[in-house]
Amino acid sequence: MAYDFDLFVIGAGSGGVRAANRSAMAGAKVAIAEESRVGGTCVVRGCVPKKLMMYASQYADHFHEAKGYGWTVGETSFDWPVLRDTIQTELERLTGLYKKGLEGNDVTRFDARAVIKDAHTVHLVGENRDVSVDKILIATGGRPTRDHTADPDGLGITSDDVFHLPELPKSMIIAGGGYIAIEFAHIFQRMGTEVTLVYRGERLLKTFDRDISERVERDLVASGVRYINNTVFAAIREEGGKKAVELMNGEVLHADQVLWAIGRHPHTEGLGANLAGVELDRHGAVIVNEHHQTNIENIFAVGDVTNRVNLTPVAIREGMAFAYTQFRDEPRTMSYDHIPMAVFSQPPVATCGPSEAQCLEAGHEIDVYEADFRPMKAVLAGTEERMFMKLIVERETDKVLACHMVGADGPEMIQIVAVALKAGLTKAQFDETCAIHPTAAEELVTLSSKRAGRA
Repeated sequence: MAYDFDLFVIGAGSGGVRAANRSAMAGAKVAIAEESRVGGTCVVRGCVPKKLMMYASQYADHFHEAKGYGWTVGETSFDWPVLRDTIQTELERLTGLYKKGLEGNDVTRFDARAVIKDAHTVHLVGENRDVSVDKILIATGGRPTRDHTADPDGLGITSDDVFHLPELPKSMIIAGGGYIAIEFAHIFQRMGTEVTLVYRGERLLKTFDRDISERVERDLVASGVRYINNTVFAAIREEGGKKAVELMNGEVLHADQVLWAIGRHPHTEGLGANLAGVELDRHGAVIVNEHHQTNIENIFAVGDVTNRVNLTPVAIREGMAFAYTQFRDEPRTMSYDHIPMAVFSQPPVATCGPSEAQCLEAGHEIDVYEADFRPMKAVLAGTEERMFMKLIVERETDKVLACHMVGADGPEMIQIVAVALKAGLTKAQFDETCAIHPTAAEELVTLSSKRAGRA
């Protein structure tokens, strides 16, 4: 049978666009559909605009620190609409580049919602027509989660809404204890918003190494954010021109804005996957094998919609592996070991490899090398900011299993450290590497303070 397209990609985010481009470059006739803006969560409403906001928020610290270095900074003010609109202009530029890339590879783009009608048919809702396809790739990503029981009227906003606020809120209550909640707490606090963070658990970043979590919590509180743990929102209501949040512990908080940052869920609602018989897990994620293939032979999925490792670079590599396997006859699989990660708190978190607890649970006998110091820049700046570094080493083999950091430039360092961990380098090889002085990174090759692993 002659199909309209060899491949139809649903979702033009990082994973979908990469898969579409690489498949087309391999000679496939490809189409891609996107009901929102090309670029997906990362470019349009996630990583990119959030980091631009982080850069903007850091100037509050820079102005304060400048005095110790001889600079006199006059009266300052922050204009939220200028930042908001400038960011959107940049995002339009990036979206344009994504579109240009697709066009350059002769990928047919549909600015419409696509629904799977059956294993070889995709329905374009906006255009009200069907197209026949040989293979379907689901790359619809995830969506922010909110608690509809506590907020049935939708009074709280999500991370999708943050970048379009008409004005900077004077106060904000954030629900969540993951990276999105923490990053926005730091950003808005430094922009002048009074921030309260409410988390249901005992400690923030609960899946990270405990030493990292403890330092993030300490830095968050030191920045001026009020932190309330071990409770959740019971109800949100309008009260006196503000939003009133009643907590399960009985306390009532008031703020201009309430931000839900309690996680994300796979975006499979209304996708039509059930019509083609595609299996989903209890969270609505598409179930796939190591080649990103669903239980239906010609239907595949990559990225956050599979709810495996929900990171943009992972989605991109999955998209590439899919394209090489299906259209270049070069089977590739994605390795989920030693994926470097960063949380752009202030100071930021950088990590690669398992936590200390996970290493012990896996049966490793480990030694832990640590450094906790005040960065050089902080001395003249007059701040109490510190940097923490931690290498976890398998005692028997001397192999470095993991690296965890909290401190300025940590995310830049961890990208290179990840190469070493991926290559299986030993602590002795780290030690044999000459340091660059004066830098914070030199600590990674001069760590000598050792202790045994602890649960």
